[in-house]
Amino acid sequence: MLNKERLIDTFLELVQIDSETGHEQNIQPILKEKFESLGLSVVEDNAKATTGFGANNLICTLPANQEGKDKIYFTSHMDTVESGRNVKPIIKEDGFIYSDGTTVLGADDKAGLAVIFEVLHIIHEQQLPHGQIQFVITVGEESGLVGAKALRKADLDADYGYAIDSAVPVGSITIGAPYQMKVNATIHGKKAHASTPNEGISAINIAAQAISQMKLGQIDYETTANIGKFQGGGPTNVVTDLVNIWAEARSHSKEKLDAQVEHMKSTFENAAKQHGCHAKVETELSYPGFRVESNDRVYQVAEQAATALGFDMQADVGGGGSDGNIINQLGIPTVILGVGYEKIHTTDERISKQSLYDLTHYVLKIIELNA
Repeated sequence: MLNKERLIDTFLELVQIDSETGHEQNIQPILKEKFESLGLSVVEDNAKATTGFGANNLICTLPANQEGKDKIYFTSHMDTVESGRNVKPIIKEDGFIYSDGTTVLGADDKAGLAVIFEVLHIIHEQQLPHGQIQFVITVGEESGLVGAKALRKADLDADYGYAIDSAVPVGSITIGAPYQMKVNATIHGKKAHASTPNEGISAINIAAQAISQMKLGQIDYETTANIGKFQGGGPTNVVTDLVNIWAEARSHSKEKLDAQVEHMKSTFENAAKQHGCHAKVETELSYPGFRVESNDRVYQVAEQAATALGFDMQADVGGGGSDGNIINQLGIPTVILGVGYEKIHTTDERISKQSLYDLTHYVLKIIELNA
């Protein structure tokens, strides 16, 4: 049923196509041609114009050959993180596929893409019954889900679906993810010569005072906050008058997120005010959170499929975002399927051939249970 050699060859082909986030123009036409050759209708949206990235999202639809069934969808992204050019995959004796150590492998998320194509080959060759299935292939996932944010609800036609994009074992699912908010602060002090420091007010000192008073790290079991970047200053003989800080907060509770962001914002502002200075703090929701319940159809089908295949399914909430966050927000219930890749976003990234085989069976079983 499963053509293992074809699946691995497809994966190796895809990871060797350069497609770092923002530069998807090399891989997108190849993916489009593959979907069309397998009989799917393909729609390109307008993501390139709205994001400035290298290509448009692809919405690929396989018409139902059996009526009266749920309409489902699967999504994977076509971009990789940086250090993803000129990938040279290596299959080692331990059964894992690695890069040569100079780049990432790109299994995140080309493993998902390879499995999708193998599933479609099997459906076509064996004339398997199925309802309508859409495959949503996005750009810019690794740059803050910008491709998914550009999706048009009108292009999507599914009752529920699955994002094939999680670093947990195959058979496990992610049923929730946090909201993330960016918190960017600009601290304005007063410049002076370092030999007369009382004539100035150091923006660095103001920022340091604010950060020392701020709740950061693991705030509670649902909420985190982090300072990512601190930039400012120059020659040691000048009292610095400007500092920029980039930070974030995440929480599975929107109320807790709002409270944490307000705390961070007011701490910056109050520290500056105490010194007669000004802090400008800008906040932006990076992506919304979501939570799927165990009685939702999307959860139940995933659980039944895992049980049928003998997988030890774990249903957990995640700490990061995926395209599933955005599509859930569009009103289409979505859970994230474990792919089994490991050490993603590093040059030690790897995935086992067995994970690719298992994931193909899992996706096929989800489709079968809906048929």
